[in-house]
Amino acid sequence: MELEKFFPYRIALLAEQVSLATAQVYRTRFALGRDEWRVLAALAQQGEVRAADVKDRTTLDKMQVSRALARLEQGGLLARSPDPEDGRAWRVRLLPAGAALYRKIVPMVQAREEYLLSDLSPEEREALAKALEKVEARARQLARQG
Repeated sequence: MELEKFFPYRIALLAEQVSLATAQVYRTRFALGRDEWRVLAALAQQGEVRAADVKDRTTLDKMQVSRALARLEQGGLLARSPDPEDGRAWRVRLLPAGAALYRKIVPMVQAREEYLLSDLSPEEREALAKALEKVEARARQLARQG
């Protein structure tokens, strides 16, 4: 097996490169880490949610989410409140400053995305999206099967 041709390795390498290229926007201009950005984006799309539910939308583990939530809260970007349905849990929501920051970052990361995909024709973009969906579905299936 050649590692450079092994599909999981190539996907991991691509994901890391894309993540680094995108992170330059929010890290250097807004002092946000990858985890904070993912949580910020998830909350912008979801509204108020249980803190535990953020994990499912971000691919982060429980500790990463907890730390990102704490940093965003310290930065005045989100608020936590006790979950009325579960006294041990928290509900989280973006504050106006967090929503404004999200709206400021989105066009910049979308420009990076557009640059990354700019060499692909519309047909190639559609084929890539469909192929990724199929591979993701197969990966989820394997993960469920163990």
